[in-house]
Parts: sequence; C-alpha cells; structure tokens
Amino acid sequence: MNRYLLGIVAASLALGAQADDKKAANDSTGGFTFTDVKLVKTTPVKDQNKSGTCWSFSGTSFFEDEILRKTGKEVDLSEMWTVRHCYNDKADKYVRMGGTINFAQGGSTLDVGYVIDRYGMVPEEAYTGLQYGEEKHDHYELAPALTAFVESINNRRGKKSTAWKKAYEGILDAYFGELPETFVYEGKTYTPKSFAESLGINTADYIPVTSFTHHPFYQPFAIEVADNWIWEKYHNVPLEEMKAIVDNALDNGYSVAWAADVSEPGFKWVKGYAVMPKKKDGKDLTGTELARWVKLSDKEREAEANKIEGPAEEIEVTQELRQQMFDQMETTDDHGMVIVGKAVDQNGNKYYKVKNSWDTNQIYDGFFYVSEPYFLAKTLDILVNREAIPKDIAKKMKI
Repeated sequence: MNRYLLGIVAASLALGAQADDKKAANDSTGGFTFTDVKLVKTTPVKDQNKSGTCWSFSGTSFFEDEILRKTGKEVDLSEMWTVRHCYNDKADKYVRMGGTINFAQGGSTLDVGYVIDRYGMVPEEAYTGLQYGEEKHDHYELAPALTAFVESINNRRGKKSTAWKKAYEGILDAYFGELPETFVYEGKTYTPKSFAESLGINTADYIPVTSFTHHPFYQPFAIEVADNWIWEKYHNVPLEEMKAIVDNALDNGYSVAWAADVSEPGFKWVKGYAVMPKKKDGKDLTGTELARWVKLSDKEREAEANKIEGPAEEIEVTQELRQQMFDQMETTDDHGMVIVGKAVDQNGNKYYKVKNSWDTNQIYDGFFYVSEPYFLAKTLDILVNREAIPKDIAKKMKI
C-alpha cells in the first residue's frame, strides 16, 4: 500500500484464535450495534506501529490464518523477513529501471508469496527486524535513508560502483539484522526454505482478484498502482462475483486478504466501522433544519454532511461508480487487512469483520466492521485460496 499509515500504540494483549461459532454478545459503539454472524479462525492482531508495511503484516497474517485452518497450528511468522527481502529486490529493480518505478515502503500482499517462493520464510523469533534500539517497528529513520541511498546510486549516470549493493545491504543488516542461514525452531534446525516447506502451504494455491472495467473481465492484468512493483497480474471479475468469492470463502472457513482505500470520511477506525453514507444535502432538508443549514459555513456544511451517528442510508455502488472512483483517484491503494467474518448491525445491514494491523488499543481490540457498500466501492483487490472460489466463477476465470 502506498500511503504511510501508522499503527496505533497499545498496551493490551493481542487476541487469540477466533471461533467459528456465532458470537453471543453484541459489539456496540457510536450509534452502531454489531452482531457477528460468522467468524473464521484467525491468528492474533499484529502491530505494524510506525512502519508503512501494512502489506507485509496483512499478507503474513493471511498466510498464518491459512496455516491455522489447514493444520490447526498457530504460527507467528516474520513480517520483517519479507520487508527486508523486498527492500533489497526493489532497490535492484529501481536502479535497473533508471528510477522510473516507485521506491517506497509500500508493497502488495502478493509480495509475501513472492518472498516465500524465492527466499523461504522464518518465524518471528528468528528474525524480528528490530536491531535499532526500539521495541516496536519504527521506520521513520530507515525509510528516508534507504530512499536517499538508492536515489544517489540511480542519479550517477553511466557505470555504477561494484560496491553499492554491498553498502545497501549493510544498511539493511544494521537496522533489520543479518539474514539467518539456519535457525532452531521448536527444537528442530531449519533453513528458511525448509521451514517454508514445513508450513504446508503452496503459494500457487492463492489467487489475486480485482474488479475493474478498463480491462476485460476474466483476463488477468497488472493493476496500475505504484506499489505493484513486481508487476503481478490479478484476475478481473465483475463486482458481484468478487463479492460472491468473499462470501463463499467466509462461509467455508477461509479468511480473505483485503487491499482497500481507507481515506473516506466514513472510515472510522477508532470507532470500529467503515461506511459509505449518502452525504447530507440542503435539498434533503426542510423547515428549521434547512434554515440552520443555509447559515452554516462551507467547512461546517462539510462536517455536517459527513456526520455519522449510526446506521444510515448508504450509497448504491455500481460497477460504473466503482470504476469512476478508481479513474479519478478517489480510490487509491492505501492499506492491507484481512477479512475474517460477517456481521450485521441493529438494522440488519450487512458488514464484513476485518482484522487490522494497528495493534489492539481500539474499541474492538484491533478488529472493525466494513459495510458492504464500503467494500464494493473501496476494494482494490483480494487474495484468496483457489478452493474458496465458487466453481462457476473459477471456470470463467480459467483457474
């Protein structure tokens, strides 16, 4: 994701694996009362803290969920193992491309599978990536240092020094730590490759899906966002089919990796929900309400238009509106999360329950509820196990 999103500092403990059973108690805040109707098993909430690496945290959490689903075992994998390798490969491509691609903290959920395939994986305890005097991830210093370094190499025209890659890796080693060739986990010695093989997942089983009309449906294409630096292709399906894939996955016990825009006024992380309400307008008002409206300043009207006090009518999201939002940059590649369940509010409106990576110091301990209109409008892409895709849709996707 290309926006620098900060994790929220917390002191409470992360949640354990969630049960499949319907939740008995309601969650309620800010005028909303949510009732979980379907939960898949999921691993504890993570904390990216002050790092723009949500893509690694969400992708890693997603694969941990898959390991939990398949084996019943909860494994804590290293996010910084993936970040470190991506920084290295991204710098090489940036210089080879003459600085014409994006070099930043952002990335894609698919980068996790990319690293597993090429370099293997390690548990968190074998590679924390915290070698700079902090207890939590803080890349405020590291990120601009890496950017300045690769830009200086790129800006030197002609022949490059034979030392630049070694020097760059030295910076990565200093902040993240040297990459382990072997390590001991639960009494057994592994290499990163052998550990990845022991996890019981095959990255080829995971299908990236999106829904846009500037490319033909059922033909994969590389989403045109800066953080798709590996130029990975996504399967393109109609909007209703992308939603059907998510619903089928959750109904059958699969979590879904989710990349979305979180810049909307209706995205209320602290309050625990994301909605796309219709904006209030003077045309909708009469009498004293209208008289009050016309006296408001433009700033006050904007605040009033975006005020959310509970469930309200939301916008109708069509394929055309979704495309318009993407084309006009109203929908951008902001943030990576994991969808882990379904819920309803007190009016029966449907939501997805989402696990974030901003720690647990929040009303729902690191989870929040996303309305169906928000999902339809603001989803960039999803990643899901191929077995979770309805057979009729999979046939059209040719997978």
